[in-house]
Amino acid sequence: MTVHIHAVGRPEVPPLAMSDRFRHEIAYFMSVAGPDSATPLSAGEYRIRRDDANRWLDDGVFYLVSPLDSEKKTEIELREEHEAFLEWLLRYGVEHVRIQ
Repeated sequence: MTVHIHAVGRPEVPPLAMSDRFRHEIAYFMSVAGPDSATPLSAGEYRIRRDDANRWLDDGVFYLVSPLDSEKKTEIELREEHEAFLEWLLRYGVEHVRIQ
């Protein structure tokens, strides 16, 4: 099964096809809420700051924080699919997405 990532408010940006598995993984890439995130997100929407996307792509990894101990982080190597997602975000300057 395939899901599609859409740039919210950007109909000119072609949707990105991803595996159904990414439906669960996209949450790993959410940026921490900041002052620019005053508008609430609808179900299935995510914000990913450009700076975060650049850093993850440059580093080739992202970090998961343990739900049991916020001091412990696990380094996860990006898969090709993750890289394709981050490259799509950066290519089109997208920071607000919806998954369908």
